[in-house]
Amino acid sequence: MTTRFAVIGHPISHSMSPAMHNAVFNRLGLDCSYTLFDVAPENLGESILEMKEQGFGGVNVTIPHKVAVIEHLDSLSDEARIIGAVNTVKYGETMKGFNTDGFGALQALQANGASPAGKKVVVLGSGGAARAISVTLALRGDIRAMSILGVDASEVERLTDDIEKGAGVTVKALTLDTWTIEEEIKDADILIHATPVGMHPKTGETLVTAGQMKPGLAVMDIVYNPLETRLMKEAKAAGVKTVIGGVDMFVNQGAEALRIWLGIEPPVELMKETVLSSLNPR
Repeated sequence: MTTRFAVIGHPISHSMSPAMHNAVFNRLGLDCSYTLFDVAPENLGESILEMKEQGFGGVNVTIPHKVAVIEHLDSLSDEARIIGAVNTVKYGETMKGFNTDGFGALQALQANGASPAGKKVVVLGSGGAARAISVTLALRGDIRAMSILGVDASEVERLTDDIEKGAGVTVKALTLDTWTIEEEIKDADILIHATPVGMHPKTGETLVTAGQMKPGLAVMDIVYNPLETRLMKEAKAAGVKTVIGGVDMFVNQGAEALRIWLGIEPPVELMKETVLSSLNPR
């Protein structure tokens, strides 16, 4: 019997997840399928339970359900609990929530030769993606130091408090402005951009320009539309050798979901090729 998986969100007219996961199932000859479902917020609890009863193996959860889904689950991974959001649910006897977004970012850094171990990391943004990334790096990244810059002071403070309590790592909470960015980048090893700035259609925008970066920095932008953001172009103009786009994080968070659901080691390169071809059709 085919094991079914899905991604749920609202609205969810377009997602690259089905193509990516189904490519893996086809390559590995697994009797599995992956679809998408538009689930309105008022139907979330009922839908999550129905899918369990129907024998689904698991679901991915996207906007706007990542926080609300928690109350409908039986347990959470440590990461998901500290982050306060879930993007992957595993079905079995019980329903357990995970957050693979931050792990996707960590894997993307490591795969591109930019391991955060012993490094100072600067994160721009304090919303959902920034939370997931900074919590995971604090828990698993063996970092030396971290600064989180955000426009909402209370949101940044809450995030740094949660990291200090949950991961035992001291993090600097700072205001996201040009002067602070410049100061923090001076002695940073890794810069992670986790805000929507530069995302389609406002592709000409960036929070950091070439003059503020140095060649030894590693830069990751989690935006994947466009494939090469203005920030990435500025980094290359500054002589930065390691410049990582959002596709790597997206692919690696999906790969981690497959490990959780099926215990397999997925073909990450195939997943990346599938996503790139759907983002950049010939």
